[in-house]
Amino acid sequence: MSSEPSAEGIRLQKVLAAAGVGSRRACEELIAAGRVTVNGLAIELGARVDPMTAVIHVDGDRITVREDLVYFALNKPRGVLSAMSDDRGRRTVGDLVKDQPERLFHVGRLDADSEGLLLLTNDGELAHRLMHPSFGVLKTYLATVPGPVPKEVGRRLKAGVVLDDGPVSVDGFHIVQTQGDRAIVEVVLHEGRKHIVRRMLAEVGHPVERLVRTRIGPVNLGGQRVGTLRPLTRTELADLHRLAESAPLG
Repeated sequence: MSSEPSAEGIRLQKVLAAAGVGSRRACEELIAAGRVTVNGLAIELGARVDPMTAVIHVDGDRITVREDLVYFALNKPRGVLSAMSDDRGRRTVGDLVKDQPERLFHVGRLDADSEGLLLLTNDGELAHRLMHPSFGVLKTYLATVPGPVPKEVGRRLKAGVVLDDGPVSVDGFHIVQTQGDRAIVEVVLHEGRKHIVRRMLAEVGHPVERLVRTRIGPVNLGGQRVGTLRPLTRTELADLHRLAESAPLG
């Protein structure tokens, strides 16, 4: 099914090229091959679109074409609040991004004593979907705990433990390193309850001494320096949109 070209707006191949999909010629070839949809419809070469309202996919991946929307990964330091301001004068995420011209907000949160990956954007629609309980994105953490950690700890956490606010289980657990009386464990879960990783590990006798979130869905912290901000890649953003679009908001 094809949509009629609009007399207004910007030519689709120009919009795609500006979004980094490829050269204008390459984008024309994508459109001609039927690999581009706008608002769910196949689109013909020569069509014009409004970047402010069009929902564009290439090979099924959502392409962000609005120049006013930004998406960042922040490596939050320990001791910084997941807030954009604080009336008590404590250091916040807002202090770290105060030079950004956009009015950003954080997607989800990290405890003040926890470190690592936090997503920031001014895209309210995507942020709402990502924070909705139905989203269930997997998050990965590295926790430093008293060691050694017996193998049955992982089995218990995967089977589920009961906390004050109900049962919870991890999606993955791995002992990364043991050195002396300390161990580093990797915890993967989709739960979003407050202090959930700390409470789970305390419940099985290994209270957290340091906690770093290393991954949120397709976005990986990698070697990003503490306190720095980086734009999400086009692939990361397309994967996030795919996850968000598959999450029911009923």
